[in-house]
Amino acid sequence: MSKCVCRRLILQLVLSCLAITQFTISYADQAEPEPVIEVSDDKPQDGRIEARIESIFDKIDGLEALEVTVESGVVTLAGDVANEAAASDALDIAQRTAGVVRVDDTINRTLDVADNVRPMLDDLQQKSRNLVRAIPLMLVALGVFIVFIVFASLIARWSALWQKVTPNPFLAEIASQAVRILIIGLGLVVAMNLVGASRFVATILGGAGVLGIAIGFAVRDTLENYISSIMLSIRQPFRARDHVVINDLEGYVIRLTSRATILMTLDGNHLRIPNSVVFKGIILNYTTNPERRFEFELGIDGEDDPLEAMQVGLDAINQQSFVLEEPGAGAMLKEVGDSSIVIRFTAWVDQSQTNFAKARSVAIVAAKSALEVSGFTLPEPIYRLRFDNGDLAPALESVTKAEARVVDNESQPEDDASPSVQTVDVSIDQEMAQKVEEERVRDEHSDLLNAASPQE
Repeated sequence: MSKCVCRRLILQLVLSCLAITQFTISYADQAEPEPVIEVSDDKPQDGRIEARIESIFDKIDGLEALEVTVESGVVTLAGDVANEAAASDALDIAQRTAGVVRVDDTINRTLDVADNVRPMLDDLQQKSRNLVRAIPLMLVALGVFIVFIVFASLIARWSALWQKVTPNPFLAEIASQAVRILIIGLGLVVAMNLVGASRFVATILGGAGVLGIAIGFAVRDTLENYISSIMLSIRQPFRARDHVVINDLEGYVIRLTSRATILMTLDGNHLRIPNSVVFKGIILNYTTNPERRFEFELGIDGEDDPLEAMQVGLDAINQQSFVLEEPGAGAMLKEVGDSSIVIRFTAWVDQSQTNFAKARSVAIVAAKSALEVSGFTLPEPIYRLRFDNGDLAPALESVTKAEARVVDNESQPEDDASPSVQTVDVSIDQEMAQKVEEERVRDEHSDLLNAASPQE
């Protein structure tokens, strides 16, 4: 089925090409023929042709010395001309005359230095005189162009106008520069029209369009990155100093430039991400919502009471000052294994005031210590010993697990019954915030992030 479709498409393409070719040929056939030089009817045909050609040659500099002979419509040109260009002009005039059947070329190209240099010097002299006469007009055109340039610069520097047009500084700069280029281009067109070079302007604009398309394909990635910068500055998915994760790259936002988003990683290093990657990437912003949940897992022995263990762990977590009451902490059974029970604990903190990683670590230590103090056994490798002919096994079994738990509880000092882990500083790392501020101060004017702009 696909081969038939391909063949049908190829056939249609060939027929279309043939139709276009036939249309082109028909159009060429219908084109107007090159105008011919008419002759008068008051003389015989050959005489009229000869007289008409000689009269034309007498009016053209360099062709007046040519001799014209016409017999039965066949024109023979003889004589001396300075160069090939003059001979070509003579042959062209003879061929365009009505009634001419054929033109025989017997013209002698002298290639004389004086005859060839003199016309060139005369033409150069004439162009020089025309240029001198055109100097006032060129000065006027230059003045008009300078006025347009000054006006464009003033408009581009009118910051109040562009801030009113768009609150985004990056877009304001782009709009001002675009208007500046447009005004300068308009001034160039006006100046060129004043000196009579309108065709030259059209040629330049056509060439610029083709060149622009070629450059667009060549710098496609750069244009994509630049457009992404514009979209990010408009939508602003994050602010400066925000803690973000962009495509698994984590750090604090320092600034957004016209080419890249600059982050400070958690270990204090600079990270530059192209804006095209940021715009198409997955962005996780921890700062947007200050409340953040952490979780961890602890295991207990398979014979322990999981409900009691969950309550003990929750009490230890809720005793930490950084844990939020709303939403509250939680505990759930994740897995019941052959010899252990895994419990997952969750709690919420305000990460604008609390270091998330430190708070989670302190909560893990608190829950683990509380479980151990309460006599719960955390999972560990189990080795089973079997004695078939001895009395050691009954002796080992005489101490039950409950009795061992009581002994452990009585043997521990009262001070250790509720271990304190709140002495650990879980506040925000001020050193990292200070580093971010120092980096922002270095080049704050290039930041495209604006607190006054709406955030996505």
